[in-house]
Amino acid sequence: MPTKKFQKEMNSGTASLVLLSVLSQSDEPMYGYQIAKLLDENREEAIAMKQGALYPVLRSLEKNGLLFSKVEPSISGPPRRYYTITDEGREALTVWVEIWKQMKEFVDNILEGEKNV
Repeated sequence: MPTKKFQKEMNSGTASLVLLSVLSQSDEPMYGYQIAKLLDENREEAIAMKQGALYPVLRSLEKNGLLFSKVEPSISGPPRRYYTITDEGREALTVWVEIWKQMKEFVDNILEGEKNV
């Protein structure tokens, strides 16, 4: 059963939305491990995105102007790259949330219809 492939495709499709949302709700810049930890704490029983998979998405969002990053020294180890959502990222998030809601409603309706067949 191709469950891992399905999960990977689902994660790649939602990771950008989730990361922009997390950063839009933060009052201060966040670094990758901090974001991964927050996501892990909020996952309940759902399958979490792997920490290593977050970094390419963060870099891609930055490359597209949706995030800004700055490297700062760390007391407890190597320097950390802190990410902040940009105004363009906030605009994209607003549009993506609406797309997500429409897609979720569509999928939910189809899945509920499957139960009634």
